[in-house]
Amino acid sequence: MLLGFALVLCAGLAFFVAAPLLAAERAGEATLPIDVTPLADLKRRRLVVYENLKDLEFEFQAGKISREDYQSLRENYLGEAAQLMIASQQEEQMASEGELIERAVAARRAERKRASPGEYVCPKCGFENPLPVKFCGECGARLGPRGRN
Repeated sequence: MLLGFALVLCAGLAFFVAAPLLAAERAGEATLPIDVTPLADLKRRRLVVYENLKDLEFEFQAGKISREDYQSLRENYLGEAAQLMIASQQEEQMASEGELIERAVAARRAERKRASPGEYVCPKCGFENPLPVKFCGECGARLGPRGRN
């Protein structure tokens, strides 16, 4: 009798431990979307520093912090906020430079396409294929010798 009770208890405990591990994860419920881009991380850190500054101001007004400690902590927080602002401006500048490079590449592709307008147009159906392809994306016909890589 005691052995049966112990077995039932062990089985129940094993099920209790293993059930979350074996359960199917529900879409969007178990995990949170995380934005891990460097710019988003810098913005999040800057908001945390601003929140810390507000808390520091409140605690100083409530008389929990001495004037000397308040001044030193405030200077540290403002310095950190300034560094984060500079870093996020540099990150935004790098992102905009990346967009400029992408635009230049797209313009160069468009220019190359204009220089040889009929090179990737299918002779069978007239579909204008993207660069570079050997077969038509619409009908599957093989493109001419100029369309080969």
